[in-house]
Amino acid sequence: MHLAKRQRSIDVTAVVQLLLQLPSFLASLVIVAVLSQLLLPDMGWLGGLLWLASGAMAFHRPTERALARHLLNLRHPTPRELSRLEPLWRAVTARTGVEGRAYELWIEDSDHLNALAAAGHIVGVTRFSLERLSDGQLAAVLAHELGHHVRGHAWSSLLGQWYAVPGRLVWAVVRKLIRLVTVTGHGRMGFWAAALLLVAGAAVLLVALEYWFVTLTLVAAPYLLAAVARRAEVRADHHAAAAGFGPMLAEVLHMMQAADRESGSVTASALSGCGKTAAMGTRTPARGRRQGLLGKLLSSHPDYHTRLHHLAPYLKQR
Repeated sequence: MHLAKRQRSIDVTAVVQLLLQLPSFLASLVIVAVLSQLLLPDMGWLGGLLWLASGAMAFHRPTERALARHLLNLRHPTPRELSRLEPLWRAVTARTGVEGRAYELWIEDSDHLNALAAAGHIVGVTRFSLERLSDGQLAAVLAHELGHHVRGHAWSSLLGQWYAVPGRLVWAVVRKLIRLVTVTGHGRMGFWAAALLLVAGAAVLLVALEYWFVTLTLVAAPYLLAAVARRAEVRADHHAAAAGFGPMLAEVLHMMQAADRESGSVTASALSGCGKTAAMGTRTPARGRRQGLLGKLLSSHPDYHTRLHHLAPYLKQR
């Protein structure tokens, strides 16, 4: 087996993904700095420094395993499952010159055809995929997820989401407080609640207008991140196809398309825990179809027609 000199890289989609998370990162940094200064007036810098260093925990093996087990609902394979997965994983990594032992294989107890790449070293497949796919099809799925890892999609997504957590938590608290004030306000209390909301709203509006470029970035970020995630899926498909798994991957996509048509569901983004995982695709109720253009713009996965179109050159070489 020939091991490539560079086991990992970071492609343009991963770089853009990190850049788009920069406003959320800066907002979280300000929040952490303010809270640290309030709690530790003499050592406020320590909280910010520890928070910045905490990003390394996302690639700490025990932390990754906790993420896989408790947030992604994965489990270790049984000996029987491992006896099927390991030879396929060795074949996939050998074709691409990757050290397969650097990654960990996990199982999701799900009745859907899916797989995911998470953190720095997690590769998961559903029990359904393990039981229903042929060896070639399952190898193609593993090659797709390996593509997310070696191109930097999985770790850049997790890192961006990790550093956005403080901002997301504060925003969630603010929304709950606003809802509480508007729901419980009565009589005179309702007047003061309305006045408070009006003043707070005016202040937020002034800040938003003053720093319009930041506001515009925050508003557009979900759509831009979704577009980048869709591109990452196509690039992971290319990685699998370039390794010789194009026809088998196309078969899997056709199977997923047929399953979605039968169950009336659509492909959507896989959100779990503190970050988004790079996955083959997950399923959401049929009402997602009625979201129209907005739903398509926020989808983290391209439609099957688009993915199969990009695989077409590899299928012609068969």
